[in-house]
Amino acid sequence: MKRRTLDIIFSIGGATLAVLVLVLGLVLRSNAVFAQNYVHDQLSQQKITFTPVAGLSPEEAKSAALVKYAGQPLTTGAQAQAYANDYIAGHLAAVNNGKTYAETSGDARAARAAATDAQSKGAANAAQLDKAATVLEAQTQTLFRGETLRGLLLTSYGFSIFGDKAMLASWVCLIAGFVLLLASAAGFVHAFRTSKNEAFAPVEASASERVPAAV
Repeated sequence: MKRRTLDIIFSIGGATLAVLVLVLGLVLRSNAVFAQNYVHDQLSQQKITFTPVAGLSPEEAKSAALVKYAGQPLTTGAQAQAYANDYIAGHLAAVNNGKTYAETSGDARAARAAATDAQSKGAANAAQLDKAATVLEAQTQTLFRGETLRGLLLTSYGFSIFGDKAMLASWVCLIAGFVLLLASAAGFVHAFRTSKNEAFAPVEASASERVPAAV
């Protein structure tokens, strides 16, 4: 095979691969921008603002993230994670001695059943049991709302991470695509500077063929 033909084949293949990689990079970049804008828009609509430093409790002030974002509107995935884990989670832990919504809900149902039974029997502690059940039911609603918001914020954070990774991958693809394009262009230049008659790895003549025959 001629050297020029081989160079052209490899250059065309490299250029085709470069185009595919560049297209992939642009698609990833488009998805990354969409993720970033979507997270920003959705979080902005919640109109959540971090508590100023002066308003943080001693426990909250230990959080570097809450101090860093103090007084700022919540608009990014990183902020959503900080608010969910360092602010909401701390407040939820204080609602019912660290119990979750599922645990508190079970306690509330049991307490309500006990209060109803006591009332039906005219027990002396019926009012006390009813009050305890009411408190647990209120805590259940608080935990439900708090855990729901925390889950939504962490979901936004996870979505933003996918966007960040897509942006990083897009840069890798774009750089790789441009490198392939440059290599392909160099291949074409080399091909057209090579003689049409130059063979690729030509076979050398044997020793007997190189030695002239005796006269």
